Amino acid sequence: MFCEESTFSGPIEKRESRGSHTSQFIRGNFDGRTLHDVVYTNGSPQLEKRRDEIDAEFHAVSNVWNSNRWNDDLGTIPPEDMTDAAIEAHQDYPNKRHIVHYMQPHYPFFESDINRGTNWKERGKFDLWDQLIRGRYEVSPDKVWEAYRDTLRRALPAVQELLDEIDGRVVVTSDHGNMIGERASPIPIKEWGHPIGIYTDELVTVPWNVHDDGTRRKIKAERPQSSESSVEDTVVTDRLQDLGYV
Repeated sequence: MFCEESTFSGPIEKRESRGSHTSQFIRGNFDGRTLHDVVYTNGSPQLEKRRDEIDAEFHAVSNVWNSNRWNDDLGTIPPEDMTDAAIEAHQDYPNKRHIVHYMQPHYPFFESDINRGTNWKERGKFDLWDQLIRGRYEVSPDKVWEAYRDTLRRALPAVQELLDEIDGRVVVTSDHGNMIGERASPIPIKEWGHPIGIYTDELVTVPWNVHDDGTRRKIKAERPQSSESSVEDTVVTDRLQDLGYV
């Protein structure tokens, strides 16, 4: 899908992610590491949820999901707002490597009537993927793919804006993929979403798109000047529920 929709320059290759779920991705890439040359501009609460489990020290972490850029009506951070946060981070930390964790095309989708059914704010918890697996919510795979593709299309121009604003080498990739009714193995059941520990090609094969404008920023590792305070557990839980984690 990325190959079909992307208008970015540079070749698109494949890589194998270290997990089928964001929690596995952050554990596999960050745990046990001192990353004083890295700023993590983060749209996902998964790192905060596991702050007592993941031993990683960044120069700075910006929890964009815990800011006024979070859109309560959408239940996510629009990609345009993530780009604004990322540009600010590059201006504040010009001599650091940057990880910018957009949420799209992750659920919830944009402008789709399959998001939590109707009146989702009144219904509370709703795990779309679990409901689909259990046959409690009926929607065709084609319709889910259409919503997923539309959400990716919404994100790509925002990512292009970031590419236009910053110098140096940038890789556009993903922490994991998504399953839309394909059969997993060794138990050949239909899977939906991105469950932990299901290592199918659909889930761990991710795009790897390198952009290089010929300049390289000078990177400097520095100890964090201050650590970001912890977030209330209820905020983390609410954000994860909005993103479909129940």
